[in-house]
Amino acid sequence: MCHGSSFFGKLLFNVVLVISPLSAWAASEKSPAGNLSELNQKIQNAPIDRHALVERHNIAWNELSGRIPLGNGEFCCNADATGLQTFGGSILSHWGWHSFPLPAGWPLDRVPATGTFQQGRNRGPDRFPPNTDKIRNWLFDNPHMMNLGRLRLAKAGGVELKTNEITGLARTLDLWSGVQTSSYQIDGQPVRVETWVQPTLDAVVVRIESPLMARGELEVILDFPYPSLRQEAWAGDFSRINGHQTEMTTRGSSRADFLRVVDGTTYQVGLSWSAGGKFSAAESSPHHFILSAAGTNCLEFVCAFSPNPLSGELPGVKQSLAETARHWSNFWSTGGAIDLSGSKDPRWFELERRIVLSQYLMAAQSAGSFPSSEAGLMEIDPWRGQFHMEMVWWHLAHYALWDRWSLAEKALGCYQRFTPAARALAAQLGYQGLKWPKSVGPEGRSAPWPGNQVLLWKQPHPIFFAELDYRLHPTRATLEKWADIVFGTAENMADYPTRDLKTGIYHLDPVMPPSELGYKRDTVFDLAYWRWGLDQAQKWRQRLGLKREPHWDEVRQHLALLPVSDGVYIRSPEWLDTYTNRTWEHPDPVGVLGMLPPMGGVGADTAHRTVLKVWKIWNWNKCWGWDLPWMAMAAARVGEPQLAVDALLKDSTRNQFDQRGVNNGGPCPYLPGNGGLLYAVAMMAAGWDGGPTSPAPGFPADGSWTVKWEGLKKAP
Repeated sequence: MCHGSSFFGKLLFNVVLVISPLSAWAASEKSPAGNLSELNQKIQNAPIDRHALVERHNIAWNELSGRIPLGNGEFCCNADATGLQTFGGSILSHWGWHSFPLPAGWPLDRVPATGTFQQGRNRGPDRFPPNTDKIRNWLFDNPHMMNLGRLRLAKAGGVELKTNEITGLARTLDLWSGVQTSSYQIDGQPVRVETWVQPTLDAVVVRIESPLMARGELEVILDFPYPSLRQEAWAGDFSRINGHQTEMTTRGSSRADFLRVVDGTTYQVGLSWSAGGKFSAAESSPHHFILSAAGTNCLEFVCAFSPNPLSGELPGVKQSLAETARHWSNFWSTGGAIDLSGSKDPRWFELERRIVLSQYLMAAQSAGSFPSSEAGLMEIDPWRGQFHMEMVWWHLAHYALWDRWSLAEKALGCYQRFTPAARALAAQLGYQGLKWPKSVGPEGRSAPWPGNQVLLWKQPHPIFFAELDYRLHPTRATLEKWADIVFGTAENMADYPTRDLKTGIYHLDPVMPPSELGYKRDTVFDLAYWRWGLDQAQKWRQRLGLKREPHWDEVRQHLALLPVSDGVYIRSPEWLDTYTNRTWEHPDPVGVLGMLPPMGGVGADTAHRTVLKVWKIWNWNKCWGWDLPWMAMAAARVGEPQLAVDALLKDSTRNQFDQRGVNNGGPCPYLPGNGGLLYAVAMMAAGWDGGPTSPAPGFPADGSWTVKWEGLKKAP
């Protein structure tokens, strides 16, 4: 129900008004001047004013086509500055996937279920046989995320708005409530749009107030596209009429439901609107619909999307606003928090901004039923929205350190769901256990790419996640939940290396390092991660009262040494030019002691020298968004806290964070950079196992940084 412009403010006041414990205490404290040091100590130990911390980083972004993601972790509406998707934006979800029909001559029984035709153990890059280009391209393109629909403003009769018709724009996302508010003028008349996404239902909720609405001069268009892989303002082909169906059913005077059929994909849409609204199908297309409200200044509506029928009533706007405000208030009030406002280093505000906005971005897009693509739910990236299994760590590991593990658990269920596919892939390639795929959609089939089978560092990730879970929940139930995955992963890891019959040494061969610079053997980070993973798998067995696996120990104890040259780690023993010709892409050598904790076979002094050398000579403009957080983790562990902070704030073309807080360190909006930042900074604040006991050990202790934190967990 519309209540005028005070509706939003009054409701938020009732729902989310927060009195800071720190502010209230400080205002009433009557300490004499002589007790200033005691007062300062009390302030330092007081709870963080979380509301103030979050609100000072609200997003104010007045670029008309700039899209801010509004999401609940599973579902996201990317709204431009008009409050809808008038000039760009998509509606994406972790359940909304589509596949184009198979190419002619390729029946389903000829399509490799594992994503590869390779048979037998790895000898190099994955190659497709001759005359398979069509199916290879199809496998790469499908399944892909699909834009579920578009909501945009138009003039009467569906006439498109022009950018120059929007003036006086002011747009803000209130992080504490999750509501975006846009105010502007069209033809000199005021327009105010409030937009948010429901936390428990995949629904966009909108409230529009303008005299143009009452005059019938402003309308809302709901339309649906046929999927397209072209990168445009709106994903999908909105001009295509054939190839998809939209079946509308009206339910009374204020509700319409839609059944969408797009090739083999079906989903449901429900739209309800406030009194005075009028809804009709457009004559121009069977997939275009018009919502107007002539006679009233205010229009409210809820547009819900679901893979299943939408039974029952949709929630009202007032109810949705209250639930959304509670959801985000609870998010910010629980889990970890870091306040840097007492710091003297002038960069504190920018680092704190990145931390706060990264939390929002990950919770809005990367907390759903599947791991996130590199672009999250902001757009369909060059990998068609599929997620990379080596990147799952960078999207989800931080939730353990921020004590928000529940936001990772549904997506991490992919390991259970993909177990049959991982076992089939291992068997097809002649290996034991579970071999995890690379770039996948919900079915777990890998998309074709030459490095799929030899990019190995994705393999130990589920063991790392299992350990993070156990640290938070050290119970037998946790052990049993992960046991089959941990053991199947380790079984494959022990079976992969090749043994030199003369020396008895096991080599990782072939292997592509995280930097993806080629195929060599015994790459440094993979050797370190293999050691750690096999050690942890044996610990897992012992926790369950099982005997150690002798073959795992045999492989672990005789793995090739980490390659060293001139006292520092190098990418591979065959890449002696690591620090001359290969000082770009991911800095693999720093990962052995940073993301990974200390372990046998990794020298602390060598790791320290490596960190200093990499930092000095690396081309940080030719890296990726998570490389600098990777560097920060390593610098913190080897006792270089100033370097750790400098890494997070490095002035690099690949380390920029836009007005939304989105990292730019890839070919698209790049959430691994945001997730990596959150893991690194939590580790730097709360510490790590066996690390210094001083406060915030990853930050300099010279007085330049005052780091208040609460609710964080130590890193392994």
